[in-house]
Amino acid sequence: MSHEHGSAPRATTILAVKRGGSVAVAGDGQVTVGDVVMKQRASKVRRLYHDQVLVGFAGAVADAFALFDKFERNLDKHQGQLLRAAVELGKEWRTDRYLRRLDAMLVVADAEQMLLLTGDGEIIEPDDDVCAIGSGGPFAHAAALALLAHTDLPAAEVARRGLEIAASLCIYTNDVITVQTVEQGPAGPAAPPPEVAEAADGTEPPTG
Repeated sequence: MSHEHGSAPRATTILAVKRGGSVAVAGDGQVTVGDVVMKQRASKVRRLYHDQVLVGFAGAVADAFALFDKFERNLDKHQGQLLRAAVELGKEWRTDRYLRRLDAMLVVADAEQMLLLTGDGEIIEPDDDVCAIGSGGPFAHAAALALLAHTDLPAAEVARRGLEIAASLCIYTNDVITVQTVEQGPAGPAAPPPEVAEAADGTEPPTG
């Protein structure tokens, strides 16, 4: 996906981290139009399918929501089967003339797997338990790998700190961070913990 910033509203950055039985997806709150910040507290990480699936998006906002909606429909159709829903969206993305023009990427995850859905309909499962998209994605990805290698922090904290580092380097990413997690219990996915969201001053921003 191109990272050029034109007149469309854009949302960045998303970081997903898997550690142990937990998968965390973090997103910042900034939406920009060109070089102007239009929104500080956007919600770019959502829960789907009885709160068992997490989706984070980056790219043009309207395009991302269109793909988000398509993925949710596929997820419901296939009873929460993450890979099957992703494959169906990938097929649509490659063959539908309207979808092919959408400028966005998705990270989707459940307690066992996380996937990257790209702008040309490809489905990629990361090799290193980290996935990052958006303009600050390379910074967030590198930071998360270092934190996984050199700390014992849980997935949610790795995701949050990795995004904080990206925000300090990328002008299209801010430090109003939302982290959502899903956990694998002994009998399957456990009930999800509440959303964790915090700003630089420690206050909790509203979602949406």
